[in-house]
Amino acid sequence: MKAIADIEAYPQWISEYKEVEILEADDEGYPKRARMLMDAAIFKDTLIMSYEWPEDRQSLSWTLESSSLLKSLEGTYRLAPKGSGTEVTYELAVDLAVPMIGMLKRKAERRLIDGALKDLKKRVEG
Repeated sequence: MKAIADIEAYPQWISEYKEVEILEADDEGYPKRARMLMDAAIFKDTLIMSYEWPEDRQSLSWTLESSSLLKSLEGTYRLAPKGSGTEVTYELAVDLAVPMIGMLKRKAERRLIDGALKDLKKRVEG
């Protein structure tokens, strides 16, 4: 969870995030709100995200507060011990403010999900 919780370091290992600023953190230093400059192949935007951390810190959920190009963006990382490692479940729901053909939208979502998991694996193992 350490890599996931270090939201400010995302630009070091997630190529689409160019800049991250923590706007608000809880008493333990876990981010509650952040501003993120995202530059992906399909769009460039500044996002304000809010984060929720359960007591056990084994998951992270986020929700979009504001964006120029997205109507909504919600996601969750869930971690569970598995053998000598950790199983990561990643969920993402994206709704663009601009019209996009369903096939292209699914392709973009798949790219975001696959990229996020590969980048996380590389960061943790790396």
